[in-house]
Amino acid sequence: MTIIGLDDTDSRERGMCTTYLATRLAEAVEVEGGTVDRRLLIRLNPAVEHKTRGNAALAVHTDLDPARALELAVAELEPLAEVEDPRTSPGVVVADDEPADVPDAIADFTGRAIRDLLEPAEALELLEDAGYRHRGWAGGRGRIGALAAVGAWTALDEWTYEHIAYRAFDRCGTPRDVDEGSVFEAAERAYPVAWDTVDRVERQAVCVPNAPGPILYGIRGDDAGVVSALAGRIESEPVERAATFLTNQGTDVHLREGALGDLRDGRAYRVDGTVASDPETRRGGHVFFELADSDGGDARIDCVAFEPTKRFRDRVRSLRAGDELTVCGEVGGGTLKLEKFAVRSLRRTEEANPTCPACGRSMASAGREQGYRCRDCGTSRSDPATVDLDRDLDVGWYEVPPCARRHVAKPLVRGGFDAPVHPER
Repeated sequence: MTIIGLDDTDSRERGMCTTYLATRLAEAVEVEGGTVDRRLLIRLNPAVEHKTRGNAALAVHTDLDPARALELAVAELEPLAEVEDPRTSPGVVVADDEPADVPDAIADFTGRAIRDLLEPAEALELLEDAGYRHRGWAGGRGRIGALAAVGAWTALDEWTYEHIAYRAFDRCGTPRDVDEGSVFEAAERAYPVAWDTVDRVERQAVCVPNAPGPILYGIRGDDAGVVSALAGRIESEPVERAATFLTNQGTDVHLREGALGDLRDGRAYRVDGTVASDPETRRGGHVFFELADSDGGDARIDCVAFEPTKRFRDRVRSLRAGDELTVCGEVGGGTLKLEKFAVRSLRRTEEANPTCPACGRSMASAGREQGYRCRDCGTSRSDPATVDLDRDLDVGWYEVPPCARRHVAKPLVRGGFDAPVHPER
């Protein structure tokens, strides 16, 4: 068996898409007489500085001779890769291993590429040790992702699907012609097996990208037949070609368990804590609160729901100091960027000035540690009153809406969470 890994051929400004290259390459393999067993789309660490957009690496599993596979990959890549963009640094890796039997060091590299920050030197050392063929352009940083894609079938246990339809390549950069009504109708029929196709509240067809690349739309879900059938019901401009990928999207595989005192920038975590400050909406509409160590330690971190997370911010605004949470998200600049959170317990009461038993008016503070006194009656009381809080949250998981979801983040509707879920659609 031969595994072809590809990464970093696209550009934020100029377009292209490495999934398109992988689709073209798979077609070239079949024209050459080879068989394509599967196509993998692997989302790597979303915090990587050098990523173009979604930080996806691709793998094609085939029976084609490895030397010929490399020749075909180079022939397809060189006319398409946007190497004029200084951020684009393509790489190709070809392995003559069975996908389920790559060396442990390669599988471990895949896991770390999804959760950590790696350097090209480590990838090159592993490539030489394994004896894999490889090529790089403009520095070849993409060999990190290409090697990670090679090890993915061994490294990962959970898979979802994405069916991607591509437009004619010469239409790239022009407005996409996709009938949103047909998208919403098809999405409703396929939900929840197909997820994150639309955002019903924002009235946005999430599956249709805004970037100038060749993707017309991409349908994600838990069943290959369902995502393909949903795509078939969408009315749009002509589809030039299409492919269905196995992927780690929607799995939360990028999250690692963390503790507040040990969080580092450039990684994504699942961490427990106690809300230490009531949420504050700052300039730009971003909502912040401070999370403290539940065990009473000194460690703290700011958590933020950015403006593009839309109605998720209302969930965050409903938090109160004392609430117990599990939060999930990437850490950058010492701040945790929320993707979802679980309410473990809610503070149901708060202290308030007591009511005068004689006149029914609110009593005022009599001074520091001097209790409360009614200014009209002179009645005094040593302790504050306790009043019930009306909370807009329940115990369970809350998430950003589909319009703001990261590719690799797991939608609550997929299930498998450790508390009740409150999915966004």
